[in-house]
Amino acid sequence: MRSARKPEDVASELATISNLSRAVLVKRWASAYGRPPPKGMSRRLLEYAAAWHLQSEAFGGLDSTVRRKLRRQAKSGEDGASRISGLVRSMALPPGSRLVREWHGRTYTVDVLDTGFLFNGQHYGSLSEVARVITGARWSGPRFFGL
Repeated sequence: MRSARKPEDVASELATISNLSRAVLVKRWASAYGRPPPKGMSRRLLEYAAAWHLQSEAFGGLDSTVRRKLRRQAKSGEDGASRISGLVRSMALPPGSRLVREWHGRTYTVDVLDTGFLFNGQHYGSLSEVARVITGARWSGPRFFGL
C-alpha cells in the first residue's frame, strides 16, 4: 500500500518524530500493530517503529521475498540460541579484513586472522577481548567495532 505522499512530506514528518511525546509514540505503535508496545520498550525503539511505519505506508513495506523468509524463520521453531549462532556465522569476517575504530580521539586498527584477531602485535581470540583492552571495560566486540 503506497500513499500519494511526496517524499518531501514524508521527510518532514520523519523529522518531527523525535519531538513527539512518549504517549503519542505509544498511540502510534498501538494503531500500527493493534496492541500496546511491550513493557519497557525504549523511546528510541518507539521512534524507530514510528519512522518505519510512516515510510512503509508511504513507499511500501517489506517485499514479498523478505516477508516469506521471515515467516519461514518464525515457523521453523528454532530456539533463540540457534538463530543467534546462525547470525554470528553469517557475520563472520573474512581473514585479511581490517577493522578501524576511533575511541577517545585515538584510532585503533585490528586485523582479522584465520585464528582470531591481531591488535598491537598481540593475538586475541575474540573482538570482545580487543574491545576490553582498548576501553578497559567489558564491551561486545562486534558492537564496539560497529558490526
